[in-house]
Amino acid sequence: MPTTTWGYRAAIRFGSTLAPALGLLYPKIRAGDQGRREAGDRLLEWARWNRDPRRPLAWFHAASVGEGLQAEIVIRDLRHLRPDCQVIYTHFSPSAEELARRLEVDAAEYLPYDLQPAIDRLLAGLEPDLLVFSKLDVWPELATRAATTGTQVAIVAGTVSPGSGRLRWPARILLEPGYQAVTAAAAISAEDAERLVRLGVPEDRICVLGDPRFDSVAERVSAVAVDEPLLQFGRGAPTMVAGSTWPPDEAVLLGAFARLRRRRPDARLIVVPHEPTTRHLDALERRAKAAGLPEPVRLSKAPGPVPLLVVDRTGALAALYGAGAMGYVGGGFGRAGLHSVLEPAAWTIPVAFGPRWHDSRDAALLLHSGAAVALPPMPMGRAVRALETLWGNWLDDEAGRQAQGQRAREVVERGLGASQRSAEMLTQLISSRPLRRSPIAARSALRSAQ
Repeated sequence: MPTTTWGYRAAIRFGSTLAPALGLLYPKIRAGDQGRREAGDRLLEWARWNRDPRRPLAWFHAASVGEGLQAEIVIRDLRHLRPDCQVIYTHFSPSAEELARRLEVDAAEYLPYDLQPAIDRLLAGLEPDLLVFSKLDVWPELATRAATTGTQVAIVAGTVSPGSGRLRWPARILLEPGYQAVTAAAAISAEDAERLVRLGVPEDRICVLGDPRFDSVAERVSAVAVDEPLLQFGRGAPTMVAGSTWPPDEAVLLGAFARLRRRRPDARLIVVPHEPTTRHLDALERRAKAAGLPEPVRLSKAPGPVPLLVVDRTGALAALYGAGAMGYVGGGFGRAGLHSVLEPAAWTIPVAFGPRWHDSRDAALLLHSGAAVALPPMPMGRAVRALETLWGNWLDDEAGRQAQGQRAREVVERGLGASQRSAEMLTQLISSRPLRRSPIAARSALRSAQ
């Protein structure tokens, strides 16, 4: 059975020791550190009163919101196949707290630091039958110690971008034991399967089942009611909805919008920043004013459709793409990384994004199908002119724009079904193993862990 290296354990101890000091400078790190230090006790308290040793327990872990959404749809299908299963969910990023609170699980928490004593204590108390990592966020101590106790270790939505730092030294060496402990992995593509092998997952334990993200996105879009108030902001004129934007995206968007309005004053833009902080919103409004654009109106104060709407809260993007005739997805300029292009595609609208899209399989699928356009790299003036031209073409050629949007929707539809296949794989893993202890023995183990 693989075990973690001394180098990995030293790195985790150093990181967990350093986190409180970094938290003084970075609120997000502080929130995560505080959540992780108390999470183990809260999970053990849940187990003390709620863990039923007569029922299997599946423990899902996802790093942040995107991975959590992929896990959510698989959890739902697993519960349908195995309604007797208890499910707990852990996450790493503070941004996933809101998602964790609404998941249909028995308990949701931060993942404690990946330190052996804490992990052993948690595994002894919870006794999970199945440990599932979503996408790539495999924690070696947790994976190897779980495998040692007889827990089945799995990956769903297995994705490894070609440029992932995990493929390079020293990360690959430090993380390899965790991947070697995997019992079964569901990769989203053959290329991702090959890269999982490079990380250490045994080749004969990998199957290609597709990406549950397609099922998740299609379900979220279909759940938006026809009378959803957010949809009104796209009525009356063709609207560009720009989602998950960062300042480099907004510089290109506002520049192109200012040029476009000289000949198409009816054009509208909705900007949904990835992090709608007061500082970000204020800076965006200053840039709009400098570009000579109409004064931006924040969503919280908007009475209805306006030329330039700025969204000042989270959780609205999935519905707002439905208000658009065309979409822009942020992160393709700068270093943030391209965000999900599937939501606008699921709304049957064409998509534009910046030049740094190559780590996104979904973007490649849309481009290959003629359903999206990648803008050229900086200098900014070149990107601004390209977006203005594309935007104008979409406004002038409604039939062409709709055909491109239909191709985008077809890409989403071809990807459906991965969630069900992944849940079936997990069900087989659960069914292949008996209960390890009697209820009396399990309760004794929990008291010892606490």
